[in-house]
Amino acid sequence: SPPTFHAVGEGRRVVITEHKLSVPLDRSNPPTAPNAKEPMVDIYFSIAELVTTPEDEKFFQELQSVTAGASTAIKQREMKQRAAKYKTFANLKDAKDCMIYLQGGPGFGAPVPINGIGLSDKSSWAGAALSKGYKRVVFMDQRGTGKSSTITKQTLQKRFPDLFLIDDDTDSITGTVSSMSSVEADIENFMDSREEEAKKVKTALGEAVQYMSHFRADNIVKDAEAVKEALLQSPAGVEEGQEAPPTPWGCALGQSFGGFCMMSYLSLIPNPPMICLLTGGIAPMLTNVDELYVSVRERVKERNMKYYERYPGDVDVVKRIVSCLDKTPPKLPSGGLLTARRFRQLGLSLGGPPSAFASLHALFASAFVSDEEDEFTRAFLKDMDSTQPFDDYPLYFLMHESIYADKSSDCEKTVWSAQRASDNEAVDSSDPVLFTGEVVFPWMADGDYAELSGLGMRALAHALATKDDWGLLYDADHMKKMLAVDGTGRSKAAAAVYYEDMYVDFDACMTVCKRGGPLENCQVWISNEYQHSGLRDDGATIFNKLLGMAKGEVGTPS
Repeated sequence: SPPTFHAVGEGRRVVITEHKLSVPLDRSNPPTAPNAKEPMVDIYFSIAELVTTPEDEKFFQELQSVTAGASTAIKQREMKQRAAKYKTFANLKDAKDCMIYLQGGPGFGAPVPINGIGLSDKSSWAGAALSKGYKRVVFMDQRGTGKSSTITKQTLQKRFPDLFLIDDDTDSITGTVSSMSSVEADIENFMDSREEEAKKVKTALGEAVQYMSHFRADNIVKDAEAVKEALLQSPAGVEEGQEAPPTPWGCALGQSFGGFCMMSYLSLIPNPPMICLLTGGIAPMLTNVDELYVSVRERVKERNMKYYERYPGDVDVVKRIVSCLDKTPPKLPSGGLLTARRFRQLGLSLGGPPSAFASLHALFASAFVSDEEDEFTRAFLKDMDSTQPFDDYPLYFLMHESIYADKSSDCEKTVWSAQRASDNEAVDSSDPVLFTGEVVFPWMADGDYAELSGLGMRALAHALATKDDWGLLYDADHMKKMLAVDGTGRSKAAAAVYYEDMYVDFDACMTVCKRGGPLENCQVWISNEYQHSGLRDDGATIFNKLLGMAKGEVGTPS
């Protein structure tokens, strides 16, 4: 797209350019047959950079020129021309002054510069990065998110229409919890009356699982490398067969799941970013997933108690809401049902910004038409729809537990680990209602969420949960090698670990960072000043501290 200029204060002017790159779906196994058409995915990314010279101003103004009312073919040609001109003007021989951001999730696109994140010096980590010598900050929509070959029920229906052939005749029964065996039974029930369609559903399910298996961190970091290579000029003086000198990113920042991706970067890429920063994102690669969910559940319970300590009157309010939902779950504007179990998923926000508790309290206060009537307000039901993002970002639901499935560990499949952990939870009716945390459950595809339900989505969710041949995400030895401090390491790393993080288990983080662990040479800052949302709440401060730690300019840890 044509560039846009933005005045962001402090005498700085920023230009935003938007880019698209097509990359192979499967980065590890290219097709071997001659003339085979390789499946591709589109990767969108935007670049924020300072306008510092008259030459910058002139070039980007000229790049804004477009042909009004042009055909699609002409628009595509102009896009390619703009991309080529940008690459020539930037004339990047290396990426030392470039930084890439890896978003949390999985399933969410990168923040949109200006709209989703400020660019002044103290407004965000991105603004701070521009002040620290990084001329370009790259915001990449990870594959399947944002505009990068987005995964939604709608796009899956277009790509795998056969998967949804018998959806209309397999109603979800809210209140149940489906399983892979129940899904298989549903399909088998149609083998007599609609055999051909049932067979097509089975075939499409296998194809969809294979497709979705490529939307994990191992491919995401390879996409980030492809973005970098697309921006760089071809190295001069390198003869055919000769290895080009390494040109790693100058810096990369990974928040939450983005930090997990950073660990895959250090595990799988020969020349990872020169500086790797992780915020609330050390993957629990040495902890069994079932043990992890039990531990995290205790942290979520503690966060619940802190909420009720601040708003003790909400103990009865929440019980009243749950009692009403148990009797008659109301239909939401999106088509889903507000069940008690769905309502309890509001706990996902308990580990968020300082305003999170107050926001939940205000939501509960708006629940009923009056104190005397157990009728929910329409505003409350609309807010419930907009507050819970799963319908709009189904990749989170479908792939969330797979981020813990790694060929190098004893976790070959997750099989709804969070659900199994909650099955063993004792519930006392006299206790406050406990909200759940950052977890997904199989019942989310059983009618509670319209865009996650129906036989097609339900079958896909269970097939991914029971998949037992996931690839490699982490390599402890390679991580140690990349971060070696004897002069042979290629990267430096620093991480912010939040002591009371409700999403990423503190003890599991420390196991990875301890002496002898994969991240033993990562500089770790432990703080209870922030929750998991620290980077969003005080990004400039956290970025500056971590960057200084990685460079050895800040004496933390002491």
